[in-house]
Amino acid sequence: MRTLLLGGAGFIGLHLARRLIADGHSVTIVDDFSRGRDDDDLAAVRAEPAVEIISGDLTDPATWAGLPHGWDQIYLLAAVVGVRNVERDPARVVRVNTFAALHLLDWLEPGELVFFASTSEVYAGGVELGVATVPTPETVPAVVADVTAPRFAYAVSKILGEAAFIHGARAGGFRAIVARFHNIYGPRMGADHVIPEMSLRAARGEDPFRVWGFDQYRAFCYVDDAVEAMIRLMATPSAAGQIVHIGNDAQETNIGDLVKLVLRVAGTSPALEILAAPPGSVARRCPDLSKLRALTGYEPAVSLEEGVRRTFAWYRRCA
Repeated sequence: MRTLLLGGAGFIGLHLARRLIADGHSVTIVDDFSRGRDDDDLAAVRAEPAVEIISGDLTDPATWAGLPHGWDQIYLLAAVVGVRNVERDPARVVRVNTFAALHLLDWLEPGELVFFASTSEVYAGGVELGVATVPTPETVPAVVADVTAPRFAYAVSKILGEAAFIHGARAGGFRAIVARFHNIYGPRMGADHVIPEMSLRAARGEDPFRVWGFDQYRAFCYVDDAVEAMIRLMATPSAAGQIVHIGNDAQETNIGDLVKLVLRVAGTSPALEILAAPPGSVARRCPDLSKLRALTGYEPAVSLEEGVRRTFAWYRRCA
């Protein structure tokens, strides 16, 4: 199969590329490298004979003009992500994420199959306002509690993307799958997400060890499981035109217990400094995966402890 990964040098993109290569795909990666790094991990993928890497800005129409068609699968993973990045420049988040999606919609041809990466953030406001149950199904209302708050710029861009691909596919004759990621983690995801950030501080021996949102709950999903879910969805014809949650609902944990796990893996026992959760952060997040299971038979395979061990081992090299 010929597969196009837009944003394929980033966290999920590169893990997906490795899996697709192992499965015998020919993979073309397009990335502007603003987030996806040209590092040793990417170099190893670049060295594969079935891989082509193109440096291109997906907000620029000239990039799209140079891309051929004829792909079996297309994944749009490119986006500005991470709470700190979003809060630093919310206008850029809306611009980059929206233009990348809309340019792709204009470029797609009838019959092509595209995966749009969305996020649980699209309904986070509904959880806080009490209009969403947890575990949360795909039927939950998309709610942004405060459109003027910088951190919600990411959610706004993804709500627009979901609507654009669902309705665009109906009008344009292509097939689209929208998947909402729920707390995906693993090696090479940057330093601004919970488990990598904790891993780095633990490896550096922080004491006291700061913990934000000690009593909040999350359901973390190791990246290999997320990739498995993506591949299964793209191989399922009935998934086209649907919004599907991707995550791991088997080991929901609170942040306090997660900290203890990370510190145990790191082999350290610092004092804990309990701090307030970041503004706008939901108290609990866990997906209802009933639709994903019914469509694909997916079950998460990597336990939280094993995933944390793999992630910590990678980040220890960076500490």
